[in-house]
Amino acid sequence: MRVLFLTHRLPYAPNRGDRLRAYHILQWLRDRAEVELVSLVHDDEEATHVDDVRTFVSEVTALRVTSIRNHLRAVAALATATPLTHTLLDAPGFASTLARIVSARRPDVVFSFGSGMARFALAPPLAGLPLMLDLVDVDSRKWRDLSAASAPPLSWVYRREARTLGAFESRAVAAATATLVVNEREAEIARSLSPSARVHVIANGVELDRLRPVAAPSERPRVVFCGVMNYAPNEQGIRWFINEVWPIVKGRRPEATLAVVGADPTSSLKMLCASDPRIELTGRVPDVRPWLWESAVGIAPLQVARGVQNKALEAIAAGLPIVITPAVAEGLPPEVAAASLVAADREAFAGHVLSLLSLSAARRRERAALADLETLQWKHTLRPLAHLFENALASSTSTTNS
Repeated sequence: MRVLFLTHRLPYAPNRGDRLRAYHILQWLRDRAEVELVSLVHDDEEATHVDDVRTFVSEVTALRVTSIRNHLRAVAALATATPLTHTLLDAPGFASTLARIVSARRPDVVFSFGSGMARFALAPPLAGLPLMLDLVDVDSRKWRDLSAASAPPLSWVYRREARTLGAFESRAVAAATATLVVNEREAEIARSLSPSARVHVIANGVELDRLRPVAAPSERPRVVFCGVMNYAPNEQGIRWFINEVWPIVKGRRPEATLAVVGADPTSSLKMLCASDPRIELTGRVPDVRPWLWESAVGIAPLQVARGVQNKALEAIAAGLPIVITPAVAEGLPPEVAAASLVAADREAFAGHVLSLLSLSAARRRERAALADLETLQWKHTLRPLAHLFENALASSTSTTNS
């Protein structure tokens, strides 16, 4: 089977949610198919990993996003019905690259990772080929949620994106042989886009062996949040925590510290964190595991959260109990509920953080260990892909024979 895999971000290093899922699906495919990857890359650091990707795909083409050009085009697109996602996730030569691939190595199945890449799958030269669409989570709903949580003019832009991208997603899921999402909540939304959609839940997994703590739990009273910091829901969430929750925690536990771990913090977030000597903003780190292993409590304070928050699963796997918002809790599998405390307002969130900090390090780890993560390993969660690829391949064979 020959699979053409399209993704908006190079699936390496697997250090953020979208990369992590794409990376593990490609690892699952490597012994089952001949995979050709066409991926956007966004900066020099990302481009340095192209050779790493070559170790687990047959062919890879990385096309550089032209940020300034795309943003100018996005401004012009505001007057049209084109989703800004499609304008911003683009690179010169993408269509001609696909034409060359189809001419030389026609794929049996096209796998689109995210609705941003699905527009290429539905247009020539890929139109008509069996499409597996991994929405991961439904982006148009995320933009709707962000609109409700933002002030003008961003709320207007987000509302427009929810409407225009939602209309495209309706067409895409109707055309796909299979549409994948991470949980049943997202599946219900995907099915509402099109009654004919063939929607399947492929849950995100966790690298249990890699994340399992290698030493005794840390006694230091450090609270940790991990995430890409230029992603709007992450930045909004950690700002809420720093402004609303953190003063309550510090007032009761002045020795507590906060680590905000993740790449690409915005200038305004840097200024906010710099105003408090007990907050450490790391920027990009080579490995988040030491930060998790040497902390006491994980947090996921997102007010807007679609799909499954891998940051929560990873914190629990690394031995930390975690405090989360209802938006995050709704997307998590029930197996991790025993390791999570849920709070909707600042007083309750601070109270849960303080209650966990009051426990001994051993008790905190025991709390995290209550989560049943064994069945959430990637090798288990990706098993249903085999049947879905078989169906897509059968569809390809049927189309060719007819």
